[in-house]
Amino acid sequence: MIVQDSTASPDPSPQVSPRSPLAIADYRRFWLARFLAVFATLSTVVLIGYQTYDVARADYGMERADAAFMLGLLGLAQFIPIFLLTPVAGLAADRFDRRRVVLFANGIDSVIALTLALCTWHDALSLPLLFTLAAAHGAARVFNGPALAAIAPNLVPPTLLPRAIALSSIAWQTGSVIGPALGGLLFGWSPAAPYFLSAALVLTSGLLISTVRPVRAVQSGPAVHPLRRIVEGFTFVKNDRFLLGCVTLDLFAVLLGGATAMLPVFARDILAVGPEGLGLMRGAPAVGAAAMAGLFSFRPLERNVGTKMLWAVAGFGVATIAFALSRDFLLSLGCLAVLGAADMISVFIRSSLVQLNTPDTMRGRVSAISGLAVSASNELGELQSGLAAALLGAVGAVVLGGVGAILVTGLWAWWFPEIRRARTFSARYLDPQEAKEPAS
Repeated sequence: MIVQDSTASPDPSPQVSPRSPLAIADYRRFWLARFLAVFATLSTVVLIGYQTYDVARADYGMERADAAFMLGLLGLAQFIPIFLLTPVAGLAADRFDRRRVVLFANGIDSVIALTLALCTWHDALSLPLLFTLAAAHGAARVFNGPALAAIAPNLVPPTLLPRAIALSSIAWQTGSVIGPALGGLLFGWSPAAPYFLSAALVLTSGLLISTVRPVRAVQSGPAVHPLRRIVEGFTFVKNDRFLLGCVTLDLFAVLLGGATAMLPVFARDILAVGPEGLGLMRGAPAVGAAAMAGLFSFRPLERNVGTKMLWAVAGFGVATIAFALSRDFLLSLGCLAVLGAADMISVFIRSSLVQLNTPDTMRGRVSAISGLAVSASNELGELQSGLAAALLGAVGAVVLGGVGAILVTGLWAWWFPEIRRARTFSARYLDPQEAKEPAS
């Protein structure tokens, strides 16, 4: 059996009932650490993509379709370590001090950023090096994500968790806006500068996390083999159709509908806006998402959450198609912002439901599985986009992905009626008439 460590009490003062997560000092440090980490790592990831495409075109003499395929392989390079290490990362988040797991991952990311800075400074980049560093980032991210996700629910009372998730999303989305945008501007001034900045910010984020009180699930009773604990996490999700539907909806919709992999192609060759424009395009979805997260932090969704999640995923697909067909830079930014807002609705609802319906003793493992689904959708989505671009061109690949996201939404609404029945974040509340419907 696993019990929660007494040092990880959700409320540091039992006599005080905070009205906002930001009233809790540990949560404020967690929020700032998350913002800095996202700022740094997203800036690095976006520029790795741009440099991969640019090196393939300029140094290796590849045509546009072949260079776009390299972006797909870059996504695959990030996904392989995520796929292999997800079970271990989830177990680590449930067995060890989650702060140290985050610090370990941040240390790897800082080394990656410094390596990119030095190699860019000396004009020593190559495709094998970029693929290797992308894979190393995937390994760091797979440990960072579950540990961070498992920390937040222990810092706030359960009643504040949806609001804490919204605020955490604001940290993520704000970092996703400022990081790539500032990184692109710095890259135009000095290509090595954004990487040096990223290394410093990642280390600062780790130091902030280390000041949060210990958050760790500790064992009591007979020891259980680590492999059994890993299997328990997958079994829990597999046997819970509601959670399984939420996790796989995001996986397949973004797997098919992701447009971000092709942004370097649009920036360099279609819209001709360069790395500065790429930074703005990569940040545009986060602008829409941050605006939506800000709204949720003050007025969280409360009713018909399952149906709203399905409509949001369908809207994500429509905005993806509109972006692919646009040839005006400002219109393209607007489409990406709408895409981000729709994605934020889906992520907010899914994250809240998953966290509120998972025992704390399994949050690390379930968060790792959810993170694997997100990573599979993002990184394998990049591979799918690269393959499709090699056959249909970048525009055709993004249009096909948007159509795919819409189709997936319809199929999941049919295959997982549990999602449609979710009325509130109390989860699984069914109207009396709907409770009589079969679960499958």
